[in-house]
Amino acid sequence: MSTIKYSIVIPVYNEEEVIHTTYHRLTEVMKSTGEAYELLFVNDGSRDKTADILIQYSQQDSSVMLLDFARNFGHQIAITAGMDYAKGDAVVVIDADLQDPPELILQMIDKWKQGYDVVYAKRTKRKGESYFKKHTAAMFYRLLRSMTDIDIPLDTGDFRLLDRKVCDQMKLLQEKNRFVRGLVSWVGFKQIALEYERDERAAGESKYPLKKMLKLSLDGLTSFSYKPLKLATYTGVALSFIGFVYLIIVLYLKLFTDNTIAGWSSLIVIQLLFSGFILMILGMIGEYIGRIYDEAKNRPLYIVRKTYKQQPVRKFAHRE
Repeated sequence: MSTIKYSIVIPVYNEEEVIHTTYHRLTEVMKSTGEAYELLFVNDGSRDKTADILIQYSQQDSSVMLLDFARNFGHQIAITAGMDYAKGDAVVVIDADLQDPPELILQMIDKWKQGYDVVYAKRTKRKGESYFKKHTAAMFYRLLRSMTDIDIPLDTGDFRLLDRKVCDQMKLLQEKNRFVRGLVSWVGFKQIALEYERDERAAGESKYPLKKMLKLSLDGLTSFSYKPLKLATYTGVALSFIGFVYLIIVLYLKLFTDNTIAGWSSLIVIQLLFSGFILMILGMIGEYIGRIYDEAKNRPLYIVRKTYKQQPVRKFAHRE
């Protein structure tokens, strides 16, 4: 049995504007439990003073540990590293931007003590986010759910509590293009949702611009569904049928009527349409092949440059 009851995993990337507040709010919440805990910050290649601030906290507070990556490996990899190093009987994943309220951790702990292995936070409102981001996120979760056989909860992020046995199973999953919330659903166990309203960022800018959101979406789809490949097959069959019908029409007009299709405009349009679909299908296949290539290289998921943690002071007995 671990001497640490709770491990709080906090991936950080350029969060110097908010990290002081994050540390103090998390510390206040965890001290109120009256049980042993650790705050495990994972610095994902920050270029500001985030790492320096956390190094100071790790020297002042024995409950703080910092994993300092050799470079930026990505948010999902940072969460994975935190889970790998976490020692607690329960592991909580939370972002540093305070959009997810640390105070909700206490309710997660209550549910965990009731016997649930995974307690995930489900957003009922998303404050401070654009109309585009809110609705594209909602569409993605519903698309992902419809295309997979795994019950991935709607409107959830990575803010959740995992029992030790769930965390141990997650360590066995070493795929490179990770979608952590999907993997947690895949391993199963007894899970329950906690609804909450997501706040605006306390400071700084979102670390998930459109490019990263698209990458995460593709990782989710390709990790848990091969239906896009089936869609490519169905599309190819449909286009071939349409092309064959069009060929019959052209031959009929040529052989049995005096009407022929004037010019090449229609042919060019159809050719462009077919070429576009072919390239789209090839791109879809390429996404899967690229992920196979990543797995075949078998490189480590991350490299930790250094870990920072206050070492306990040894006390020696004085000899007379």
